[in-house]
Amino acid sequence: MNTYNVGSIRNVGILSHGGGGKTTLSEAILFNSGIIERMGSTGACNTVMDYEPEEISRKTSISSSVGFSNWDGLHINLIDTPGSYSFMEDTRISLSGVDSAVIIVSAISGIKAETEKVWKFVSDAGLPSIIFVNKMDKETANFQKAKKEIEKAFGLPAVPLYIPMGAEAGFEGVVDLITGKAIRYGKNQSGIFTETDIPPDISELVIGYRKELIEKVAETEDALLEGYLEKGELKEDEIKKGLLSGARNKKFLPLLAGSAYNNIGVKQLMKMISFLPSPIEAQPIIGINPENGEKITRKPDPNEPFSARVFKTIVDPFVGSLSYIRVFSGSIGADAPFLNPTRGHMEKGGHLFIIQGKKYTQTNKLEAGEIGAIAKLKETHTGDTICNDENPIRFDKIITSKPVISVAIEPRLKKDDEKVITSLAKLVEEDPALNFHHDDETKEMILSGMGQLHLEVTAEKLRRKFGVEINMKAPRVPYRETIKKSAEVQGKYKHQTGGHGQYGDTWLHLEPLARGRGFEFVDKIIGGAIPRQFIPAVEKGIVEAMQKGILAGFPVVDIRVTLFDGSYHPVDSSEMAFKMAASLGFKKATSECQSVLLEPAMNIEVSVPDDCLGAAIGDINSRRGRILGVEPQTKSQKIKAVVPLAEMLKYANTLSSLTGARGIYTMTFFRYEEVPPHLIKKIIEEQKTAEQTT
Repeated sequence: MNTYNVGSIRNVGILSHGGGGKTTLSEAILFNSGIIERMGSTGACNTVMDYEPEEISRKTSISSSVGFSNWDGLHINLIDTPGSYSFMEDTRISLSGVDSAVIIVSAISGIKAETEKVWKFVSDAGLPSIIFVNKMDKETANFQKAKKEIEKAFGLPAVPLYIPMGAEAGFEGVVDLITGKAIRYGKNQSGIFTETDIPPDISELVIGYRKELIEKVAETEDALLEGYLEKGELKEDEIKKGLLSGARNKKFLPLLAGSAYNNIGVKQLMKMISFLPSPIEAQPIIGINPENGEKITRKPDPNEPFSARVFKTIVDPFVGSLSYIRVFSGSIGADAPFLNPTRGHMEKGGHLFIIQGKKYTQTNKLEAGEIGAIAKLKETHTGDTICNDENPIRFDKIITSKPVISVAIEPRLKKDDEKVITSLAKLVEEDPALNFHHDDETKEMILSGMGQLHLEVTAEKLRRKFGVEINMKAPRVPYRETIKKSAEVQGKYKHQTGGHGQYGDTWLHLEPLARGRGFEFVDKIIGGAIPRQFIPAVEKGIVEAMQKGILAGFPVVDIRVTLFDGSYHPVDSSEMAFKMAASLGFKKATSECQSVLLEPAMNIEVSVPDDCLGAAIGDINSRRGRILGVEPQTKSQKIKAVVPLAEMLKYANTLSSLTGARGIYTMTFFRYEEVPPHLIKKIIEEQKTAEQTT
């Protein structure tokens, strides 16, 4: 069992857009610290952090993974996060387990939509960050361009600490602006370097960048600024002091350059991680007492009462669940009981583990500041707090974003219905960004997620983990039917079989109601024309007929039915007879009332970059949408509109294409509106086809 001084721990999230080099950088860090003997690569499908079959086949991270490195007196816990938009909820949730972040920006592509997204996650979480400009060895690499894009997108000065020597095929190392030394590497991934004098051809460039560094560092503290103004220079230890303050207080973004693939500049990054906060120096650990609602602050001290948060859950059909936790205070031993205040119950923990990719090493204890896993928790889920039951604390709940895309699913084998339900329940436990429910109206199982890729990966996991295959299709739209005119009709049911007969006679008045009023039944029977005991049967017959629809079998809404007359037989009348009479009367009346089809209309809010506004509005208009207004936001525009739900079923993919994955939207129900006449025939035909196949 290893325990670490809390001050020596660094819990760091590794973030970038997809393909930015997160996993490769993690691999280089593990190699440099002696954890692994050789660097793997995503191309060769042999990295420590990407080990799920779905990641290997796609050569990209789809789930956050954890590893650790012991280097230069530090214990560095790394969380390698997904960069694809479809899996970014996992990234956001995983950041609840770290104290700082390393954000990778490609020297080729610069800032992408996903980079802006992860920066928002980091900013919202208040995490100090280091920026690593990666792929300086690749064609078209441009450090200065990347720096400008970082400052524009992130809104903070990006201050280089190490600048590249050369670029593309000529990239050979970095210059340390603090020591004034050139650091030359080979391209054999060894991470071995030599320190030399700065080449004359870049000396002027180095002078300019170093001046920028010292000025920004001097601004972090009054004493440093005073010394700089007096002497025009700062000592190395003074620079490091200001750098430490600036990085931790988010006054600027420390900027480094390198190549993760060739292991160039990575050791310098590892050195700079020491400038990021330990758990002791991170933000205060604040929660509430679940018993009285009072705020509580806990110190990251092993002697404090135990508290932790679950930031990830792994579900295995054979092994059971593994809950990844960040311990904020105190310590937890293997098999120890504890309280889950999020759900209000006690849990008994199983074995404890430290994590290195897919490798789990058993340990007896996890202490404040550490990251590890607990086996086989029964009622604890991602985002939950766990703590000492005698000193309870509950941290803020992690709110997951609403899914943006939904599909109807069905098992390829009918016998797998129940298996699909139980298996998806386990995957939803593992992935809070997923949602699964049964739509009682359309009789479909609905799976929702953050993008098409997210749903495809879920289907693959179902097959791999649980042996069940599904088909996906667009969900059915819950249309409604109503009437536009009034009518009065007689509904009469008379059936004689030679013995006891059936007799019911109703007179009904049907009229339309305002949209959203639903259904009203009015009893205006006087004089005992229909005995009181039969009136509920009349209403029941109408309601059942409404559920079967008029035009296409969709429920009828926004209608008032008045029962105003009728007759009965003292022997042959019954509840069933009046129920049948009312149903027949309703069907007869609706043929005279100009039936129409209604569709759900949705309120949508779409946020797009300024340069995509025209394309986004044009697309909404093409979907029969009505633009209600446009509101300017920081670097973006928010479009408010009303759009039929039928036109929004595949909108997520279109919006991603139109905006380069930078657009986001929300959608809520507005009201039901009439379907245009030219679409009604098509919808009726589709409904008949759907009924024939179910």
